[in-house]
Amino acid sequence: MDLRSEKIQRVISKYKFHDVALEELDKIESTFPGMIPTVGRYTFNDGSQKELLKLNGNLPVKYEGRSYNFPIQLWLMDSFPVTPPICLLRPTSDMMIREGKHVDARGRIYLPMLHNWDHPKSSVIQLLEEMISKFQEDPPLSSTITGQKDPQELLAFVNNLRINESTVRHHDQPVHKVSVIGGGDLGMAAVMSILAKCKVDKLVFIDVAESSTKGGSTDLEIFRLPKVEVSRDLSASKGSRVIVVTANAWSGDQSYVSVVQTNVDLFRGIIPKLAHLNPSAVMIIASQPVDVMTHIAWRQSGLPPTQVIGAGCNLDSERLGHILDISLNTHKQAWVIGEHSDNKVPVMSNNEPGSKKGLEIPGSESTKPLLSRAFDIMKNRGQRSWSVGLSIADITNSILTDTKKVHSISTLAQGWSGIGAEVFFSLPCLLGSSGSMRLAGVSLGKEEDSKLKESISSLTNLMSQLRI
Repeated sequence: MDLRSEKIQRVISKYKFHDVALEELDKIESTFPGMIPTVGRYTFNDGSQKELLKLNGNLPVKYEGRSYNFPIQLWLMDSFPVTPPICLLRPTSDMMIREGKHVDARGRIYLPMLHNWDHPKSSVIQLLEEMISKFQEDPPLSSTITGQKDPQELLAFVNNLRINESTVRHHDQPVHKVSVIGGGDLGMAAVMSILAKCKVDKLVFIDVAESSTKGGSTDLEIFRLPKVEVSRDLSASKGSRVIVVTANAWSGDQSYVSVVQTNVDLFRGIIPKLAHLNPSAVMIIASQPVDVMTHIAWRQSGLPPTQVIGAGCNLDSERLGHILDISLNTHKQAWVIGEHSDNKVPVMSNNEPGSKKGLEIPGSESTKPLLSRAFDIMKNRGQRSWSVGLSIADITNSILTDTKKVHSISTLAQGWSGIGAEVFFSLPCLLGSSGSMRLAGVSLGKEEDSKLKESISSLTNLMSQLRI
């Protein structure tokens, strides 16, 4: 790999971890010699640009016993390899992107490893291997050329597949459509809060017949609101960018596991269909218990974990940040993480809000007195439907506007700070139009670490008793 270019050397010299980055590039060269390093200016969603190192090349993918090359591009951030690269498909003029669970309409690639990136365990080599594996299962490109005569050609084959029209979009301005699933007070609170806070083109409120919280849609039907459609058919959600699930089906059973199982059974009739109709939507789960139901929704949907998140501790985090800012005059970013229970843990960033530096979250020992005081002030503040509805609207707004705001939301925690179990609970995540991206893991104090471990054990035990 030719790293002698003056431009390349200049960019690499800016890396905080440039020695490790060079070592990683050498490994890429030996395994994927076709990946060529160059320098370019990457344009972020806010319009800003930055000179970054990028790798261009063709990814070898086998399909139906034959090999094909998919053109890809990897942009290495200046924090690489601590943070993962930005991965894009770069189709030629005779190709078109097939939007699906791993690729959006603009060619941005989303994979489990990108969500669970954990340096130094994760590497670009592993990432490219995972990309090959996923693309072999679901090819992300089709041909724009008609009249192909060679039936063996992958692109021609893929182009002849029946593609659901909801999975192919033009590069026009996306429609801001949101669907809220589940009636009752929380569903209504979510609808009204989203209408107040977010710029939506259409909001669909779907009252699920099996839900014990049904019936909240009647007044919306009577007093028709602009941009709001009331339905009892999940198909009305088609084309949504965000789907909020508030449905609960609590039973009269005495066993807690049996009570949760009723919600799992309800989700089985909802989540797979929503995912099929909206493969690129971000699902926000607010059903209870939120960490378990987010985990269930992820499993049942087949979507990547970046697209299935729970409301989790976002409300607690916003309250904590407000108290630190207003009552204690401490202008730092802070979040509540962990299980949505008494075991949740507060953490604080070293950086000021809006800082261009990476978000550094210290172990809680350095900030424990301040956070404990803020937690005491938060006591006895219940989570009423309207407050949870406002929190849901806050999360929805970050997704629709692609703001990359950090929220503490329920997400797949596996791989974060050495967590080996497949559990969901709240962690600080950047939220944007394509879903969530976790911040790096941190070292916690002994007490806080014990709480998270207790939550992991409890959540794992509960999940093992459910019929998913």
